Amino acid sequence: MLHDYTSFTSERGTLRNLLGQGGDPAAGQQLAATDPPRHDRMRTPLKKALAARPLETYADRIRSGIRDLLAPGADGDAFDFAEAMSRLPLVALAPILGLPVEDHARLIRLANMSTAEEDPEFQLPGGIAPTLKQGHREIFAYFSDLVRHRTRVPGDDLITALIGTEVDGERLSTGSVISNCYSMLLGSAGTLPHVPTGAVLELAGTDGYADWAAHPELLDPGVEEALRWATPASNFMRYALHPLELSGVRIAEGDAVVAYLAAANRDPDMFTDPQVFDIRRRPNRHLAFGVGHHYCVGSHLARLALRLLFTELFALFSAIDVVGEPERMQSTFLSGFKRLSVIGQPRRERREERA
Repeated sequence: MLHDYTSFTSERGTLRNLLGQGGDPAAGQQLAATDPPRHDRMRTPLKKALAARPLETYADRIRSGIRDLLAPGADGDAFDFAEAMSRLPLVALAPILGLPVEDHARLIRLANMSTAEEDPEFQLPGGIAPTLKQGHREIFAYFSDLVRHRTRVPGDDLITALIGTEVDGERLSTGSVISNCYSMLLGSAGTLPHVPTGAVLELAGTDGYADWAAHPELLDPGVEEALRWATPASNFMRYALHPLELSGVRIAEGDAVVAYLAAANRDPDMFTDPQVFDIRRRPNRHLAFGVGHHYCVGSHLARLALRLLFTELFALFSAIDVVGEPERMQSTFLSGFKRLSVIGQPRRERREERA
């Protein structure tokens, strides 16, 4: 379903909270809400900017930000790992988009309002509809101001690059640049934190944490397993463009169909012992980043941030334990935790280094 854009469209909405809303207002403008071939042309500048090699230039800044996130637990004190990880996407994305540090907390909250609108912690008193409306409106307003500023005062960042990008012989409209900034923020801030949180919750207090920490050559396959395990973007929706049959089920033109990626990543026909977190799993053809033309354009950035995060985590702590009841985020789209209190056992060399 996610592969076949000739039978299923993304332009009427890809998230279940858009059901009954009369379509997606960002259709044809925002990358996630645009079908090929226009989608592929719009994707090109982002794909180049977010490719693995250019992103390596940001590694030191991202690593420094990650160390700040883990600092509250560096002396063996309990700290909320999930809360710390909620800031990981901005640590990774801010240098690329040129987002001021003082705006990070606000952007994280607005992203949560837009992706976890069912959660009481992020929901406004009026309920789901006003929460979504205000979250989306304020994010668009924020990037509108930023895009206007970058148009007047160009910088060395991705927003400036998007402003100068041409698709089909024409410059991207201001609305399209804003929509894609919005999409990158939600795509990272809504999902990335739940990968390390889910992995730490599973491995804490077990031999699995020490095993992974002792085998740096397994960093990459371990990251892939963490992605499979967490699958934070648990589902995506499409609309059928014509009548068809899928796995013996008749689907009418215009029907909304939802692909549950979290279920696919636990499919016993595809994964041996799918309920086991296995850092040595090969092959690992998980769908945490989606599949097909809409495969996550930020996948290289996510993998870089996760590699750096786990490298720093293993260097800092020889062991880690959960000391409080984990609290799940309430969302029909996201799968993850918003509270996870942990205590890490600092490695002796890191203690001496800090001293």
